[in-house]
Amino acid sequence: MVASQEHVTAGLPRGATLVDGGVAFRFWAPAAQRVYVALDGVFTYLPDPDDELLRDPATGDWTGFFPGVEPGTKYRFYVVGAGDEGFKRDPQARELELYGYPECDALVVDDTSYPWHDQDWTPPDRADLIVYQFHVGVFSAADARGRDRRPHRTAKLLDAVQRVPYLAALGVTAVQPLPVVEFQGEWSLGYNGTDLFSPEMDYCVAPEALPPYLDAVNELLPSPLKFEQLAGQANQVKAFVDICHRYGVAVLFDVVYNHAGGGLDPQSLDYVDLPANPGPYNNPYFSAEGWAGGRVFAFDRQPVREYLTANARMFLRDYHADGLRFDEVSVIDAKGGWGFCQELTGTLRADFPAAALVAEYWGEIPRLAVEPPPVGMGFDLAYSDTLRDGVRAVVADRGWGVGRIAAGLRSPGWAYNCLENHDLVLDMDDHRAPRIARLADGSNPRSWYARSRSRVANGILLTAPGVPLIFMGQEFLEDKLWSDSPGRTDRLVWWDGALGADRHMVDFLRFSRDLIHLRRALPALRSSGVNVFSVDEENRVIAVHRWVPGVGADVVVVASFSESTLRDYRLGFPRAGWWSEDFNSDYYDNFPNPEVAGNAGAVVADGPPLHGLDHSATMTIPANALLVFRRR
Repeated sequence: MVASQEHVTAGLPRGATLVDGGVAFRFWAPAAQRVYVALDGVFTYLPDPDDELLRDPATGDWTGFFPGVEPGTKYRFYVVGAGDEGFKRDPQARELELYGYPECDALVVDDTSYPWHDQDWTPPDRADLIVYQFHVGVFSAADARGRDRRPHRTAKLLDAVQRVPYLAALGVTAVQPLPVVEFQGEWSLGYNGTDLFSPEMDYCVAPEALPPYLDAVNELLPSPLKFEQLAGQANQVKAFVDICHRYGVAVLFDVVYNHAGGGLDPQSLDYVDLPANPGPYNNPYFSAEGWAGGRVFAFDRQPVREYLTANARMFLRDYHADGLRFDEVSVIDAKGGWGFCQELTGTLRADFPAAALVAEYWGEIPRLAVEPPPVGMGFDLAYSDTLRDGVRAVVADRGWGVGRIAAGLRSPGWAYNCLENHDLVLDMDDHRAPRIARLADGSNPRSWYARSRSRVANGILLTAPGVPLIFMGQEFLEDKLWSDSPGRTDRLVWWDGALGADRHMVDFLRFSRDLIHLRRALPALRSSGVNVFSVDEENRVIAVHRWVPGVGADVVVVASFSESTLRDYRLGFPRAGWWSEDFNSDYYDNFPNPEVAGNAGAVVADGPPLHGLDHSATMTIPANALLVFRRR
């Protein structure tokens, strides 16, 4: 076949695009002298004029149409540069050959080959997000006999998808897997991506191992997939999203635009045009700066901004993602990418207005992440450590009063809150921070002290303003730090405990599930109305009034870190009358707790004004407990 410029238009995307009769290629390598397309998986290649692409001097792109090329065809670019010549993988390859990475071909992918089942799906409003973060490679994997596969190999997306019914029953409204794009090696956190458009092949199932997975996937879908519809790596990612949507769970993908690598091999986008004397200032995709062992993107170059924006659009358009979590936006800002962030969010908001755009931004003024341009960067949600640090300080009982939590309880609606996450509780040389149960009692994470304080901590997270995020295992009192290595069996989430082997884990899972469903049932807990009206340091009690502005739907949340039950305790209430006790965390200790302390289902606000509110009520507050009252 001979390359031509047929089907090459100004709007042709970079990468390999299926068009009528073949594939059109666009590849950015601005200083390359010649570029060829090597088709059909050749290991050695001699440049052939029939395979040569044509350079656009205005953009530095190389283009060409190849008739007869079909989905599944292998290809690589062969670049002749001023300093060297050799293969380069397509930086926008939608899928890579399953074996041989990094010396592997890209595959032509038909984005229409997956038969979606989510036509009736509507993503949750941003205020309704309750997010579950997990790492695909160590999350969950069981064989047909229920035996754990994780100690023997990296878990797959098609393993994780089998936990979707569990997550739906838990009540979370979204999942946020750590990055799922190709990185060097078999296992990693995922923040060292090298091929940002290609699924991580170790998270995907090879065709020869697919049959039992196909059966499992089809049990979760209303109409079955065919083998060929699930065999591709891109389609396995789509099946994961599809099944999440079928079960009412949104998907937020974690993307890394501050840097690429480490582990940028010679066939990667590093020095994509093979210049003479490669140095810090002649690498098209990257600036001279580094971060986290990799290279920082050159945000001042339009083709680089287009590359990153196209990646975000791919997830939202082709994978039906409901939002994106942008890693270390602080680094993007610090490395000259403020304008890029504004451009990115503007483009995505125009094309995908329902998508939730979450910034991990630790700048001096956090709200600038969510302020619209020109003042801010225009994201929807931004990470906050105020509630996290306050709760963890009080749980650890290092002399902090409950007032330390108050600022976090006044979080704005855009705050992305957590108590645990992949960074915080990762098993590293510096040991990071303990998980909540072990923070509460370092000597025994199953003691009453650990159990009760963990319930209060998680209860505060799930009743506070903003969007709550929980990390895998947090919902059932997992106390071990985690590792991204499947070989670290001592760091794997212990599913058997939650499913019956550990009574306290079972009870805590029930607590988490009921409280998550309560958050979903009470609009005030997801609204912006908040008044921290009582901070009692002597008794270690903090009370919050939540409501829906302009509507009411009043709720009062009471959190106690007292080691003793408080009886005849008087608190202010915003309205008179009967307030039902909709939730009592003490009930979940040795569920159902035969010695539960509480208020027999309700309190009556018939007392005088107190704490700046018009009425008050007396109540019993269990030791280390969280209560939720609702006005009937």
